[in-house]
Amino acid sequence: MSAQAFGTDLIVAESKTPLPEGVHLPLYMDNHATTSMDPRVLEAMLPYFTGVYGNAASRNHAFGWEAEAAVEKAREQIAKLIGATAKEIIFTSGATESNNLAIKGVAQMYKERGNHIITQATEHKAVLDTCKRLEKEGFEVTYLQVQPDGLISLDDLKAAMTDKTILVSIMYANNEIGVIQPIAEIGKLCHEKNVIFHTDGVQAVGKVPVNVQAENIDLLSLTAHKIYGPKGVGALYVRRRNPRVQLTEQINGGGHERGMRSGTLNVPGIVGLGKACEIAGEEMEAESKRLTELRDYMKAKFENALDYVHVNGNMDHHLPGNLNMSFVYVEGESLLMGINDIAVSSGSACTSATLEPSYVLKALGLGDDVAHSSIRFGLGRFNTKAEVDYVADKLITTVIKLRELSPLYEMVKEGIDLSKIEWAAH
Repeated sequence: MSAQAFGTDLIVAESKTPLPEGVHLPLYMDNHATTSMDPRVLEAMLPYFTGVYGNAASRNHAFGWEAEAAVEKAREQIAKLIGATAKEIIFTSGATESNNLAIKGVAQMYKERGNHIITQATEHKAVLDTCKRLEKEGFEVTYLQVQPDGLISLDDLKAAMTDKTILVSIMYANNEIGVIQPIAEIGKLCHEKNVIFHTDGVQAVGKVPVNVQAENIDLLSLTAHKIYGPKGVGALYVRRRNPRVQLTEQINGGGHERGMRSGTLNVPGIVGLGKACEIAGEEMEAESKRLTELRDYMKAKFENALDYVHVNGNMDHHLPGNLNMSFVYVEGESLLMGINDIAVSSGSACTSATLEPSYVLKALGLGDDVAHSSIRFGLGRFNTKAEVDYVADKLITTVIKLRELSPLYEMVKEGIDLSKIEWAAH
């Protein structure tokens, strides 16, 4: 159904009112998808595009030594943020490559020991599709279901483990619903069972405290563009002691990165990733507090102004800047059209000509109608309270107008139980 059928054209037309001070359109509130680069990160990177342009693998002249020194500094900055050592940091092109290297690298290195991998149904596609690829190669993969609040059951994980299990891959924090898994407990269980533990830490690193030693993490994927750094560069933490994790390389070449990832290093990008990690380490506590307050303020505005709204995901174990809410009896596509000057993420992913509800929201047990009405707000470093007020007010107005056009909402308000209605087929 078109947005115009819901009267969204009127909503868009009415948005031509003067903007509050400090609010500029289009407005970005999708910081789980990517973040804008922090100017301090760009400043650190700039010299490595022109003046310092050596190849970090050129060990026989000053240009290479200077580039290598910059790379090693970044390694230290990243390691410090996650409680690792510099030698445990392997540079990649981003989290997708890190996930592939971790999962395929373990599967191929330890296939003589076993062929069983455990992950969860709500992982990022970079993990799920990698596991599906391994299934075609003869590996067995268990996809744990999550509870309605998005958390896995540790009992389910324990029950899924066999003497053939070589790897558990459970993401630290979910990219859609912001739920933080019990990582330390998962890691402890894995170590007790002599199973390698990988976590996709993309959404967590730099947002919440992460310590690979305290949390028994053997492999951790991270990327720069989720923490106000450049796109196209990431890293993989690979534990060196207790246990020493070995990986089969996925890119063959000159044996760079301790033989785990060949290829000329992206020195400017790596410098940017290092600087982004340094800033995150210094400012995380204050930033986390501010974003949590903004998120809770936004949530309260929605709940005070609207009925039939609910939060998706456990709010006690949650990322500071994440808010995923369902606005029931509103069609998600129309809602997005009504706030088309605001960048947020819908619970629907557009695939070809059809709208499919998010598989993460479906895994929580939400029906298609509720999943389609969900919006993910990703608050970040550069969002302000004035922007939160603008977004919340705009969305509340849009939901109210769309519900005025919704026969389902009208029926529910009249006390009719929609589940008992027999709909006539056309």
